[in-house]
Amino acid sequence: MSDAEGEEEKKELDLSNPDVVTKYKLAAEIVNKALASVVSECKPGVRVVDLCEKGDKFITDQCATVFTKSKKKVEKGVAFPTCVSVNNCVCHFSPPATDQTVLSANDIVKIDLGCHIDGFIAVVAHTVVLQEPGTPVAGKAADVMQAAQTASEVAIRLVRPGKKNYDVTDALQKVAAAYNCKVVEGVLSHQMKQFVIDGNKVILSVGNSETRVEDFEFEENEVYSIDIVMSSGDGKPKMLDEKQTSVYKRAVDRNYSLKLKASRFIFSEINQKFPIMPFTTRSLDEKRAKLGLVECLNHELLQPYPVLHEKTGDIVAHFKFTVLLMPSGSDRITSHPVQVLQPTCTLEDPDVKAILALGTKTKKKGGGAKKKKAAAKSASADAGASAMSTEGSNDNAETEEKSTADGTGVSAAST
Repeated sequence: MSDAEGEEEKKELDLSNPDVVTKYKLAAEIVNKALASVVSECKPGVRVVDLCEKGDKFITDQCATVFTKSKKKVEKGVAFPTCVSVNNCVCHFSPPATDQTVLSANDIVKIDLGCHIDGFIAVVAHTVVLQEPGTPVAGKAADVMQAAQTASEVAIRLVRPGKKNYDVTDALQKVAAAYNCKVVEGVLSHQMKQFVIDGNKVILSVGNSETRVEDFEFEENEVYSIDIVMSSGDGKPKMLDEKQTSVYKRAVDRNYSLKLKASRFIFSEINQKFPIMPFTTRSLDEKRAKLGLVECLNHELLQPYPVLHEKTGDIVAHFKFTVLLMPSGSDRITSHPVQVLQPTCTLEDPDVKAILALGTKTKKKGGGAKKKKAAAKSASADAGASAMSTEGSNDNAETEEKSTADGTGVSAAST
């Protein structure tokens, strides 16, 4: 392959190619619907693992219906296994099939999942309080959820060409302070590329002397996963039990000749089923996994996603969305309507208010309609096997972007 051909192929893999945009938006459409399906089943008495399995199955089943007529095989499926973390549990809880953890009334439930089409990834996370439908979330829970929601609105306005990653980090601290919350440490937002869920461009939720990442400016045609977690506690979660960890990702840059037969078996299964994307041990031979994972982890062949907790009684809210940095502006393609919130705090910070007053679209001189028409035509041709509509995900994004400038009184369909 010549240098020119290589450069052309590389260029085709970003958002300048309408086919790439189509695949991102199709993955987003599926994951948004999967999230809505899981949220609808969040009721007292329901097992957490059943919700996790429902989310993964929904994504797998929907992916099986798209790009079925493509001459070239298109990889597609779960990009991040469904996790359901309750109350002070911060993230990554996706337990084994035998786990009996169930939801209870007034639980604060955080749902996190992802889908990919041809390696183009869309992820989303959402928080819901289990209470009577139509009843506003009030008190400290509303403060924490509002902080996370407002931080999302701030982030979508700052993740745009010309702005820097530390602009986002600094703004998140101001939002948290306004609602007497803490941004949870260790939560990272990443650039995403084809088959890369955690790219090298990183946005810290909390910046400090111990944790630094390279400064960078956002650029047109990039894609980011924006991950925001707020807590009523100190924002310094801990792993309480290593055995709870069940989500892993193959460390593609690491190799080792495993000694144990069980280790070789399970590692072979991982390489075959999940060579790049994160997975849950429920998707493996669980009995052999218990024996074989230890050696794989000892030699850093796998990257664990630990289950983290704040202190008992702390309230944690989690929102995550995928944003495409299009020529027309920042396009949030994953989201879900937030319950009506009645926070006890009012946003007064002038800097945050100024950011919220910004739009998310970029004014361009002409050509916009033609580009949209071309993208729509490509979407129709490539995803013809899918009868699904993207209107739901677009409506959700518009609902969130129309929240009031002071960050209070988010009005959306109750979950």
